[in-house]
Amino acid sequence: MRKLQSLTIVFATLATMSSAQTITTQTFGTGANAFTMDFVTIGNPNNAPDTSGSPNPVGSVAYTYSIGKYEVSRGMIEKANSAIGLGITLFDMSFYDGGQLQNGPNRPATGISWFEAAKFVNFLNTSSGSAAAYKFDNSGNFQLWSSSDTGFNANNPFRNSLAKYWLPSTDEWFKSAYGSPNNVWYDYTTGSNSMPTGAPSGTSPNTIVSGNWLWGAADIDNAGSLSPWGTMAQGGNVWEWVESASDGFNNNVSEDRDMRGTSWDHEIQASAASVRSPRDPYEDVAMTGFRVASVPEPSSLSLLALSGLALVLSKRRRA
Repeated sequence: MRKLQSLTIVFATLATMSSAQTITTQTFGTGANAFTMDFVTIGNPNNAPDTSGSPNPVGSVAYTYSIGKYEVSRGMIEKANSAIGLGITLFDMSFYDGGQLQNGPNRPATGISWFEAAKFVNFLNTSSGSAAAYKFDNSGNFQLWSSSDTGFNANNPFRNSLAKYWLPSTDEWFKSAYGSPNNVWYDYTTGSNSMPTGAPSGTSPNTIVSGNWLWGAADIDNAGSLSPWGTMAQGGNVWEWVESASDGFNNNVSEDRDMRGTSWDHEIQASAASVRSPRDPYEDVAMTGFRVASVPEPSSLSLLALSGLALVLSKRRRA
């Protein structure tokens, strides 16, 4: 009996770890072009959707996945450009407060079109031995995956199912921003139903970088309080591209994609779960950035499996 109690305590501890913040750090590139990205594991697969957000319903994801804790930075783009000549251009942010500091390597990558974001994601995949997430022809034009392509998914012709990294879908992005490990949905990405306060930077509770066009963007790791899952700046800092088409059907290469989360220069209330902004995927302005989603690392899945075992053992103990 004591052994069972001990096991229950150990597994319950692991369950707490897995239901809060399970972070993995992954390295891309080599030598002077190497950089790291932190990913947060989003568990609770097959969760019920939110029925008050936009679109409605939204946020149900059938699988465990990971999402970038932070937005993609300028430095990451610059190193990917240097590594393989991606040719992604970044917006010159020196007009905003801080001057050239706004172009620092830890600021979010801005002036990024949807297609440029997709090419960066492809670099993450191919440089680490995985299949490209998005299909581009020899002229660099985005294409839909077809039934003759390995990894084709008829439910999502945008994304190759064999890719390890991708742009988060509407449901994936929404769940990590407004959901929580305890199955509660919130109106804002700060884990609150009360509108957050705008701030130029920092990590104070219930704050986001939004509400003043002069501020400019903050460093990706100093851009407001965390979501319940442990992500930063899904509200504020910069608008973020999602993979999904605004109409919900990923079947047209040039159809509008959604952007979410608002930016430093927009209204704070635009970060609410009820707000999304359809945009032309060719658009690349100062307020536009993105983050990356991924297959979770095996260590993260192990913790989630152990949390389930802890629940079983706990039930047996009570019985």
